[in-house]
Amino acid sequence: MAEVVLFHHLRGLTDGVREFAERLRDGGHTVHTPDLFDGARPATLEEGLALTKSIGGEVIRERADRAVADLPDGLVHAGISWGAATAQRLAQTRPGVRGALLYESCLPVTGEWAVGPWPAGVPVQVHGMDADPFFALEGDLDAARELVGIVGLDLAELFVYPGDRHLFTDSVLPSYDADATALVVRRSLEFLDRLG
Repeated sequence: MAEVVLFHHLRGLTDGVREFAERLRDGGHTVHTPDLFDGARPATLEEGLALTKSIGGEVIRERADRAVADLPDGLVHAGISWGAATAQRLAQTRPGVRGALLYESCLPVTGEWAVGPWPAGVPVQVHGMDADPFFALEGDLDAARELVGIVGLDLAELFVYPGDRHLFTDSVLPSYDADATALVVRRSLEFLDRLG
């Protein structure tokens, strides 16, 4: 079974993020859910972004690094939206990574926003909606396609769902899509099961 660290989105470690983690645990996997906002639950994405600016990028980065520092090698780094950037950074820079699950966000692996090359042999899944204004229309979908092209179809999968919702996997938000989330969870569990 896999050991996963799931990073939350800009609305914080909501009950919906906890529920998503629990669904992965129900598949027999260990899932850690660090709270990078120290209990804060912003009411909107804009408030969440303002909170990240007030905390500071360096502090958030240190909190994320501390959250995984004492965990064993062989982690799967996962994140939802804003949290996917942290998961991707750790997947690309921390030694001994077993895989990555990127939900509703993907950083480019080349160019200005890249954090470095994708590590050889590390599998990845990316999930997002085809008309999500953040994922599809701000370049993340293009970045995910680039990632799959670089990593190769034997290790990388991109799953695009019909719809225009962002944070569609969080069951406590109005943007929740139960059917799409069920498919995301099923595919994520298949991914984790393949890791052994």
